[in-house]
Amino acid sequence: MPNAIHSGGCLCGAVRFEAVGPLRPFIACHCGQCRKQSGHFTSMTSVPLDRFSFTRQDGLGWYAATDAAERGFCRQCGSFLLWKPRGEERMSISGGAFDGSTGEHTARHIFCADKGDYYEIGDGVEQVAQW
Repeated sequence: MPNAIHSGGCLCGAVRFEAVGPLRPFIACHCGQCRKQSGHFTSMTSVPLDRFSFTRQDGLGWYAATDAAERGFCRQCGSFLLWKPRGEERMSISGGAFDGSTGEHTARHIFCADKGDYYEIGDGVEQVAQW
């Protein structure tokens, strides 16, 4: 679906977005920062910035955990939504933030060396220790 509109947002609705066109396959990140922010691991897709827009951003907040990227979240309900790498023209979007089906799949697990000891990764998808 080349021109499909994928909409989504936070739990309370204070942040809403649209991503137009195909999404990148999902990458599941098990790094310590993603686990701390999400409470588990994250699974994100991405689109070029010219295919991403906010339709509502009343509650939008950004947090820069490192110099490499900013993490977008809702200041009202706390939902973790986005990851924006500095110097790149793309927006990574949390899979759980979409309203419905994305039609995509998980392509890779990254930072598996940092994963929690309380779960196993058993889906048969490629796993790498770091990035």
